[in-house]
Amino acid sequence: MHLLLHPAWPLLLGATLTFRALRRALCRLPLPAHVRTDPLRTWRWHNLLVSFTHSIVSGIWALLCIWQTPEMLVEIETAWSLSGYLLVCFSAGYFIHDTVDIVVSKQTRASWEYLVHHVMAMGAFFSGIFWKSFVGGGVLTLLVEVSNIFLTLRMMMKINNAQDLLLYRVNKYVNLVMYFLFRLAPQVYLTKFFLQYAGQRTLGTFLLVILLMLDLMILIYFSRLLRSDFCPERAPSRQHKDKFLTE
Repeated sequence: MHLLLHPAWPLLLGATLTFRALRRALCRLPLPAHVRTDPLRTWRWHNLLVSFTHSIVSGIWALLCIWQTPEMLVEIETAWSLSGYLLVCFSAGYFIHDTVDIVVSKQTRASWEYLVHHVMAMGAFFSGIFWKSFVGGGVLTLLVEVSNIFLTLRMMMKINNAQDLLLYRVNKYVNLVMYFLFRLAPQVYLTKFFLQYAGQRTLGTFLLVILLMLDLMILIYFSRLLRSDFCPERAPSRQHKDKFLTE
């Protein structure tokens, strides 16, 4: 089947437009006082609301996919389910939407790390979408969205200057646990699996390269998270007020 005629394109378009419509709807919600006074924080708040929604839906969905098709934990390349396939399409649509939102809103410089991550994620997901290989790997990767629920909540409280709330203090410990369980642990497991493709000229090798780059980004983010929340005296001072990625 010709790639341009692949039936996944309507799914990707539908998912992307769904997130676009969601963003327009969320923009109608009232803004916190500290956020509404700054146009950049307003954009970031709306962007994070969409991300928060995606994390809740896709994180729970990924857990359900693994519960329904547990062989995805072992047969990472060949395991397939309709629910898992739709989940990968759904999340790819989110990454497409968020990439466009960042570029159109002229936030490329401040959010370049997001763009790099999104390009790598889409490159990996498209292997599952268009070649129906490694769908199980895509579902396992999306377990990270369970961790992102708490990470995004943390960032929303930070840009709203709500670090003194009890919720923030509790969330930073929950976030740390979830980071280990749903971000670091799945990455280690997937990296160990994909290392078997090292030296080969296969799709698995391509995905291994992406995974290793994501591993590096995750470790950098983790070190920033620890410095910011648990060793604030060692955290570097913010030089750019428009940078909220992992602060």
